[in-house]
Amino acid sequence: MQLEKSIIEEANHKQQAAHQRQFDFVAADIKELGTILKKLSDFQVAIPSWALGTGGTRFGRFSGGGEPRCLEEKIEDVGLIHALNKSSNSISLHIPWDIPDNAASIKALAAQLGLHFDAVNSNTFQDQPSQQHSYKYGSLHHVDKAVRKQAIEHNIEVINYGVELNSKALSLWLSDGSNFPGQLNMRGAFERTLESLQEIYEALPTDWKIWIEYKPYEPNFYSTTIGDWGQSYLLASKLGNKAQTLVDLGHHLQGANIEQIVSLLLMEGKLAGFHFNDSKYGDDDLTVGSINPYQLFLIFNELVEGMDARGMNHATGIGWMIDASHNIKDPVEDLLQSVEAIKIAYTQALLVDQQALKQAQQQNDVVLAQEILQHAYRTDVRPLLAESRLRAGGALQPLEVYRQQAVRKQLISERGALAVSTGL
Repeated sequence: MQLEKSIIEEANHKQQAAHQRQFDFVAADIKELGTILKKLSDFQVAIPSWALGTGGTRFGRFSGGGEPRCLEEKIEDVGLIHALNKSSNSISLHIPWDIPDNAASIKALAAQLGLHFDAVNSNTFQDQPSQQHSYKYGSLHHVDKAVRKQAIEHNIEVINYGVELNSKALSLWLSDGSNFPGQLNMRGAFERTLESLQEIYEALPTDWKIWIEYKPYEPNFYSTTIGDWGQSYLLASKLGNKAQTLVDLGHHLQGANIEQIVSLLLMEGKLAGFHFNDSKYGDDDLTVGSINPYQLFLIFNELVEGMDARGMNHATGIGWMIDASHNIKDPVEDLLQSVEAIKIAYTQALLVDQQALKQAQQQNDVVLAQEILQHAYRTDVRPLLAESRLRAGGALQPLEVYRQQAVRKQLISERGALAVSTGL
């Protein structure tokens, strides 16, 4: 389903007076307001196709009903999100869950909703019914060349699907690793992974990138073949200019300084982008900003400063995408919350007085440096985001409109209470 534009306009009209008071109050102290609002309008966050259904754990999954049953319905749900927030104009597909039967019609549907296709994702962490060889003991690092060949061919197949949809990047995450000491030779596993990636790299179109994700543990708990940003960076460096490191905020051991990691990757031109989520313990895939919004702000502070130093466009210089699992939430509501949290942190980072911060750093004035950062962080920037949405034709309060219109109830009516999203 899609919301009529008049519904959003009517809701905005009712909220306009209150919004204007809030916006005027905040905007009075904002330098270069027009520039900031333009950056907010340009900044878009991709929605992953697999996040449109209720997530789960190995213990169970509790669907909320009305989930998208096919690729077309997933695209429609992203279109609904974008109509509300005007900040989610792309969808990232996961193959083989989202194989487009007719690329032309799929592109036409996306374009009709103001969407395009972000990075395409491969899947060698699960066995599919039609595949010949199992990935039980790994894929690109497997000791059996036939298994590696199968995984390589799958990734090349994903690239070909992406070309049909005008995507420009292959996003790759491997579960390859070991659960017990002695299970594999770690050097050999890394070398085989590199050799496999080199074959995939050669299949990339000239204007494509390969984004290499890392993760310290799970589903393998003794070692992961691409276990941290250093290993991903090493592979990306050996492959070439079209290879970069993808950062998932949940793919770090507790206490890791993610803002320092992204700063260095950005400095070296090897930061592909982000899978945004939040975590309390590990790869929890919780709603962005629900646990540690200050860390998210600090990450964006490094990103804004680093991208400006390199003359990069904030909106297009790297990839921005959510990767979350909504175990007990309405997926659309969770995604609306996550996009809002991302853009709040980005806006706060735009407000940091970088010149004053650099001066404080040069003078080793630790107290003043903290004050400068926290002044920006403690600024309520939500009226600025609402204003940018309003100017773009979105809802002042997207979540409120979604609930007022009982959208989930309508989706359940259309798709059924037992509808389960593909790929989960």
